[in-house]
Amino acid sequence: MKIIATSAAPQAIGPYSQAIVTDNWVFTSGQIPLTASGEKVGGDIAVQTEQVFDNLEAVLAGAGSALAQVASVTVYMTDLAQFADMNAVFARRFGNHRPARSTVQVVALPTGAHVEIAAVARISA
Repeated sequence: MKIIATSAAPQAIGPYSQAIVTDNWVFTSGQIPLTASGEKVGGDIAVQTEQVFDNLEAVLAGAGSALAQVASVTVYMTDLAQFADMNAVFARRFGNHRPARSTVQVVALPTGAHVEIAAVARISA
């Protein structure tokens, strides 16, 4: 296994890695709306989801992958009533690519975030 650590995304805020690569697959840790310098991004769910996707793209790139290679995504939200706004960003950022997805509501997320997204992707050939 190879640990992925990129300065283009927020550093892990606990005892885990931004991502792990094994057997041509990358497994990202959940990304929350923090900037690469670790500052929390406020705003509504759409603004936070944009930052989460920026982080996911950076981590995936650090592993030699991309959003187009994502096979599965897990989305954690603190309020499913905001699903449509999150989903609009999700659809735009993935374009025509449609990975498998699970979305669940949780009581709380780190730093008071409204959304966290983790992905599993193939390594680009």
